[in-house]
Amino acid sequence: MRRWLGVDVGGRRKGFDVALIDDREVLLLCSGLDRDGVIEVVESARPAVVAVDCPRCCANQGESTRAGERQLARAICGIRWTPDESRVRTNPYYAWIVAGLALYAALAERHIDVIEVFPTASWTRWHGRRDGQPRSTWTKQALATLGLGGVPARTNQDQRDAIASAITGRQYSLGLTETIGEIVVPVAQAAT
Repeated sequence: MRRWLGVDVGGRRKGFDVALIDDREVLLLCSGLDRDGVIEVVESARPAVVAVDCPRCCANQGESTRAGERQLARAICGIRWTPDESRVRTNPYYAWIVAGLALYAALAERHIDVIEVFPTASWTRWHGRRDGQPRSTWTKQALATLGLGGVPARTNQDQRDAIASAITGRQYSLGLTETIGEIVVPVAQAAT
C-alpha cells in the first residue's frame, strides 16, 4: 500500500505536524514533533513522497523573494516571501524556515522523494479563493469536500495543512501537479 506524508513545519516551540495518508484515509496525524520524530515516522512508514510545507531554499543572495513565489502569488494566491539565507538565519521570525531546511537536509540523507508544497495554494486549487472567509472555516470546508476518511472531528490549522501537504504529495505521484519554481501545486481536484 502506497502512503504519503505531509509535514507542516514549525519552529522549535511549536514543532512539526505530520499527516500520513494512503489512497483513502488519514493513517496518522501527529503534532509537536521535533526533526528526529519526523524522521522516525518517515523511516517506519516509508512514504512514496514526503511533502513539506516550508521553503526548500532561500532567495538568491541580496534578494528578498524567490522567483517561484512571485509567480505563484500572481497565478494562484498570496504567499509569504522567503529572503536570502543571511536574513533567514539572522531573523528570529524565520526560525521555522531554518528548522525546515534542517529537515530537508536530514531527508536528503535518506534518499526519500521530497517536495516543497504550499497548502494555501493547494486549498485554493481545490476549493477556490478564500474571499474573506476565516482561514479555519475555509480549510475545514475544503477538507470535507476531498472525501478522505479518518480525519478527526477536531483538527487545527497546522494539522489540516499537514493533511493538504500529504494529499498534494499523492497528487504529485499521480502526475496531477505542476511545479512553480520549487513549489509543487495541484492542477486539479484531489483524487480520492
